[in-house]
Amino acid sequence: MSLKISGLTKKFDEQVALSDVNIMITNNEIIGLLGPNGAGKSTLMKSITGVLKMDEGKILLDGKSITENEIESKKKIGFLPENNPLYNEMYVKEYLQFVANLHNIKKERVEQVIDLVGITPEKSKKISQLSKGYKQRVGLAQAILHEPNLLILDEPTNGLDPNQIVEIRNVIKEIGKEKTVILSTHIMQEVEALCSRVILIHQGKILQDSPISEFKGKFGSLEEAFQSYTV
Repeated sequence: MSLKISGLTKKFDEQVALSDVNIMITNNEIIGLLGPNGAGKSTLMKSITGVLKMDEGKILLDGKSITENEIESKKKIGFLPENNPLYNEMYVKEYLQFVANLHNIKKERVEQVIDLVGITPEKSKKISQLSKGYKQRVGLAQAILHEPNLLILDEPTNGLDPNQIVEIRNVIKEIGKEKTVILSTHIMQEVEALCSRVILIHQGKILQDSPISEFKGKFGSLEEAFQSYTV
């Protein structure tokens, strides 16, 4: 899997959300996408997935433009947005089978993913009956059901309790062994626990793109480094 972003710029009226963003990803790894609120993280993720149209620049997935090859590109991308939109009145397995049908995926894959994300005991429940932690697992399940090469997660542990956070991190870690994962989060412990590389975005621009050790540099913690770069 390769992802190349060149000169990506996105504006909302007069506000510049992204300015000349350049990123290159060639290996399977878990990448932490960091930045203050309003830095442009969600805009970047939505641009990669094709949810938002670029004003300028190019995004190439496996060497092909995502705008010129929309359907082919989206087949290779899994996306869990921050608000995790689910059909609450559907049952867990019913919902995942519905998603599988959209992708023309065999029923066996649904059971595999249910097992992978640890929702087997809950698969016969309505989604509305699930805890937030299990809803996040269902969101992860739909994002990986079609076996994407690139998985994009927007604050997947936001609002979860400590046990749920650990459980979701373990699922992401397993997925990251075989896929490229871009993980947006404000939790520095999460970055240290999961990521090998950090991309720091601030005011729509990439300030740092480096291995965690290099990003941390002379600072005592990731929090200190983050504050130094963004204040």
